[in-house]
Amino acid sequence: MSSATPKLRVDSVSMTFRTPAGPFAALAPITLSIPQGRFASLIGPSGCGKSTIFNIIAGLLEPTGGRVLIDGVDATGTIGRVGYMLQKDLLLPWRTVLDNVILGMEIQAVPLRAARERALPLLRRYGLSGFEYLYPSSLSGGMRQRAALLRTLLFDTDVILLDEPFGALDAQTKLQMQEWLMALWSDFGKTVLFVTHDVEEAIYLSDELHVMGTRPGRIIAHIPVNLPRPRVRGSALTPEFLAIKERCLELLDVNLAPSAPLNEAA
Repeated sequence: MSSATPKLRVDSVSMTFRTPAGPFAALAPITLSIPQGRFASLIGPSGCGKSTIFNIIAGLLEPTGGRVLIDGVDATGTIGRVGYMLQKDLLLPWRTVLDNVILGMEIQAVPLRAARERALPLLRRYGLSGFEYLYPSSLSGGMRQRAALLRTLLFDTDVILLDEPFGALDAQTKLQMQEWLMALWSDFGKTVLFVTHDVEEAIYLSDELHVMGTRPGRIIAHIPVNLPRPRVRGSALTPEFLAIKERCLELLDVNLAPSAPLNEAA
């Protein structure tokens, strides 16, 4: 793979659904490129097509037009090339935390003993020590999300899609999970595409933001987040952070977004 080749590229992807009322254009042609190891977020109003994009990248939907490329190779309609976590943790209630976390490895035919041996140190390192042999019903919402995220990471793909994974958590747990995710991302070096409705969360976590408009869904701005890492909570009060937040809110408040994508420097 050339160093100039993005890890993930959504290349002129569009989606039109057939409905009883006629064709519905859910996505105008969308192009975005995410380099290896970057943390990128998609933000936009409800109904703009964020989850549709994720389903297309994950191979669950065939786009009407365009391609999905991973490492420059066409992966359109191919399942299993990315890790995908929804807002709901979807842990299997009859399996222990450990056996939920190794599910992806089992699907990839990793022997059970080897999968458990790989997962156990990670459970203990990332805040699930003492919970390994409990069932999901015994866990808090935050702990369930930790287990689900580790399961997604251990599916062993380079690209991870996270669709509002903290949206159902209370404010304090959400902040804790953001810090935990940053540590995990730093250690694993995955390429992450993250969906959230929380603008501050997107800025705090991300290297870059892709802002979407609707009717039909499309990218209306790409905003780099040139804030130093590691991030600290006080960064949310800096002029740079507040300027990015203000620009995002301005874009999201526009009823009719520009037809051509904007490229903006933070």
